[in-house]
Parts: sequence; structure tokens; C-alpha cells
Amino acid sequence: MIGTRGVPARYGGFETAVEEIGSRLAARGHEVVVTCRGGDPEQSSYRGMSLVHLPVLRKAALETLNHTMSATLHLRRQPRFDAVLVFNAANAVVLPLLRRSAGGVALHVDGLEWRRDKWSGLGKKWYLAMERFGTRKADQLIADAHAIQDYYRQRHGVDSTFIPYGAPLLQRSEPRHLASRALRSGGYDLVVARLEPENHVDIAIQAHLLTDRSVPLVVVGSVPYESTHVVRLRELAAQSDSVRLLGGVWDADELDELFLHCRHYLHGHSVGGTNPALLRAMGAGASIAALDVVFNREVLADTGRFYRDPVDLAALLSSPESEAARRERGDGARARAAQRYNWDRVADDYETLCRRLAGAAP
Repeated sequence: MIGTRGVPARYGGFETAVEEIGSRLAARGHEVVVTCRGGDPEQSSYRGMSLVHLPVLRKAALETLNHTMSATLHLRRQPRFDAVLVFNAANAVVLPLLRRSAGGVALHVDGLEWRRDKWSGLGKKWYLAMERFGTRKADQLIADAHAIQDYYRQRHGVDSTFIPYGAPLLQRSEPRHLASRALRSGGYDLVVARLEPENHVDIAIQAHLLTDRSVPLVVVGSVPYESTHVVRLRELAAQSDSVRLLGGVWDADELDELFLHCRHYLHGHSVGGTNPALLRAMGAGASIAALDVVFNREVLADTGRFYRDPVDLAALLSSPESEAARRERGDGARARAAQRYNWDRVADDYETLCRRLAGAAP
């Protein structure tokens, strides 16, 4: 499994998927190898997966491709694998080089990366070119949302295999970490996102500033590189003491607790497919308000509320609503997550795909 930052998962959706899928496949007796960017070279395994730590050029525009090329060259020196899973459409350039390394190669295309503002004109062109290249060179494309499948079918005329992410079903318990953050159960709104323009944390902060601000807004997330967007978010947050920018929260128990005890979870992601933070909120039974885009509508259906801009979201946050109504909506989201986004079934689908790639499927 190559093309991500590796495991343990401490960054985004790809890393979460690799950890959850890879650990389950390893538990079933498969040999699973994950390439990691940097990390502790002494840590050779994690949750049953073998880890390969490779150096990387720490430059935002080149880091992913640089690391994936290093991983590809490493794999070419190893015994042949049954299957290789490559994450991120931008890494499609390595697909021909992997032919000698695997029985079959699948490319997980994720969302519409070329729409991200962080990429220059050259970066956007690269992503579009790699989309087209990947459709020709991968043995199989993987899409985690039906809307992504539709995009590839309409734009490139190709089909893909739909395999979503899974949602952890969190169990509510008495909070142990909130007090250290000066928070109380049901007394804050939550955003969990990388601080990138397409995740629209700015909309959540602007909406909060339009309310009475009596309920704190807690923002969990970071980016590995400083940006003008992050500076703008800090300037917005500085307008109110009730906006809390926590940065990354890497303790899984504390992060789960934040999801479980928030008043509302606010989700502004706009260009990805099925987002793991949204699924985590659903699995926590949170009351969710999401940006009104096709990906979020697909995941939530009628179990969440939707907004278009800061004024729209401020109206949702300010509208009178009982705790029972919020709990009912959260229960609906949790039930939908349990039914449609199950990590064990996701692992089943990846196992079937890998067997097919290896030529072992009947």
C-alpha cells in the first residue's frame, strides 16, 4: 500500500483507510506492506502490517510524488507482490513502473484534487493529466463515493470499483478530557479538518462570529506547511476568544470524546469523496451540519442539515432546537453509518479486489 504518509494514521483520510484496511487484512493472514514517509525506522510493524520507512523531500508540491517514486523503486527490488494499492491520482505516473512488482495494480483516485486552491496552474494540470493517465494504466480504479464514480464515467468514460470508507461506531461515555480544554458536554461546536481552503473552516468561523458566541467553536486540524490560508484563519479566530484553534489532536480517545460530546459537528469539505471525519461524526451520533455539495449529500442523505455560506450556517446554529431533536438527528446519522460504512465490509471488498488483481479470484 503506497502513496500515503503511512501508519499510524495521523494526517488524513488515506492514512486512516490504510490503517483500518491493512490491519484487517493482516489479521486475516495476508502479508501487508505499507510504505511510510520518514517516521521511526525502528518501528518495523504496526497492527500486523510491515512498515517500510523511506526518506522524503519535504516540499509541499513535490512531497507526495517524491515519496511514491521512492516507494516504487523500493518495491521493484523486492519479491513480486500479488497486488499493489496506490493511493492518490497524482501518483498514477508510477503505475507502469509497478508492472514488474505486482500481479495487478489498483489506483485509489480519492476526490477531485485539481479543484484545490493550494495547487498552482501547473499542479492542477498535473492532476488532470494523471487522472487521464491513471484510467489507462491502472488495472482497476477505486472510488470511495458514487459521485466520484459518476465523474470518472462522465469525464473519462471509464468505470471504477466503488469501495467506501468505514465509520467507527463510538460509544458514549463520561468525558475525561473536556475539562482540561475548559469545555463541557454539549457546550461547544466542533470542526475537524485539515486547514486547507477547500475544507472551508473559514465559513465555520465566520458563521460563529455572526452568532452570539456563547457556545465555543473548537477547531481541530493543521497542515504540515504554513500558508496564507492558515494566516487568514488565525486572523478570523482572533476576533473572538470563543474560537479555539487546537491544532492536531493525536490522542484517539480525546478526539473521539470531542466528537461524542459536541453540540454540532460542522463539516465544510467540498472536493473529496467520502470523508473520514464526517463518518467519525456520524459514528459518534453527532448532530451534523455540512456544506451543501454532492459528496456530503451522498454520505448524510437526510440525517444532517446543509448550508451554503456563513449566513446560512449562522442561521442553523442560532435556530432554537431541543437537545432531543439534535439527538434524534445524530441517532439517524449513526444508524446510517452502521448500515452503509462498515470497516469490516470495506476490508472484505478490498480483499476481493486484491484476489482479483492477483488472479486468484474464481
